[in-house]
Amino acid sequence: MTKKQMPPVYHKTVLGTVYHADSLDVMKAMQPASVDLIMTSPPFGLTREKEYGNVREQAYLDWFKPFATAFREILKDSGSLVIDIGGAWKPGHPVRSLYHFKLLIMLCEEFGFHLAQDFYWWNPSKLPTPAEWVNVRRIRVKDGINTVWWLSKTEWPRASNRRVLQPYSPSMENLLTNGYKAKKRPSGHDISANFSVNNGAAIPPNLIAIPNTESNSAYMRYCQEKGVSPHPARFPSDLPEYFVRMLTDPGDMVFDPFAGSCVTGEVSERLGRRWACSELVDDYLNGALGRFVCPPVAQRPGPKDADAYYRVPRPGLLWNGADPIPLAGDGGRKRPASTGSKGKPTIKATKQGQATDPRLIATDAAT
Repeated sequence: MTKKQMPPVYHKTVLGTVYHADSLDVMKAMQPASVDLIMTSPPFGLTREKEYGNVREQAYLDWFKPFATAFREILKDSGSLVIDIGGAWKPGHPVRSLYHFKLLIMLCEEFGFHLAQDFYWWNPSKLPTPAEWVNVRRIRVKDGINTVWWLSKTEWPRASNRRVLQPYSPSMENLLTNGYKAKKRPSGHDISANFSVNNGAAIPPNLIAIPNTESNSAYMRYCQEKGVSPHPARFPSDLPEYFVRMLTDPGDMVFDPFAGSCVTGEVSERLGRRWACSELVDDYLNGALGRFVCPPVAQRPGPKDADAYYRVPRPGLLWNGADPIPLAGDGGRKRPASTGSKGKPTIKATKQGQATDPRLIATDAAT
């Protein structure tokens, strides 16, 4: 960037810069093909507005197009664009929006990006939402994932899964200790004797399990001390760190156009990458300072810690005998009566069958 073109700078570190500016203006000031990784979580296309400025679902794709053009301009041919984006429910109905899938298709078909791989971030600590469909009518299960699109300008972006290896599971460690008989599996895959070779660690799947339970980080302590409200939709630092490690080298350039609390900048600084973040909301930037002026709090578990593995129970664990409750013939359209401890209804249904208690009207999955 030249000094003439430089957007307003909010904070600088040894390796990076936080801009108090619209990211479109920041990207206009950047040199073309100068960024190795764009790692971001944009405002989701939710069906109801939230305080951090999301755009209504029907206008989301048009809103995103200028950013897609700018992303392609600043990204190196060998670089990657990683977008964490949550899904949404159609307002008042137990069916899902397709906006984030349409965004993916638009980026590939209209802007020439390639889908290097799709990832799914599973948050084990996510609450059972939307409550109306999950807890009250019991016609849907808890929405516990965000999609993460890894996109690239070419079919061969720089990457190495050796940077993100995981410890072997207990069952794999047992197999390595006791041996494995090479044979063909029922699926038809021929598993050779090489399968039992101990390579020191396992290649991870594209399901990333990270609880979003930050409570005592330097960022949270700083916000509390300064009386600043934390950003309401932060992703945990392990998520951007996964992709910064896998897709960049020290000294490479990382950019987050929707910085929020600048998690991506904090991770990039710690890993020795050059970086830039942009954010428009003053309060979010005021809190983001805590990521760079306070010592970090170590929270990452070791490989042998109890919470190093998050497991999803096999679906059939409670399948025993006949199904206890018949399916509603109307698919759950009529809202069931809810009773309190004394047997009296606690929530009344409206003519449209929606909860009158606003705490139970959950139409999105971005919590």
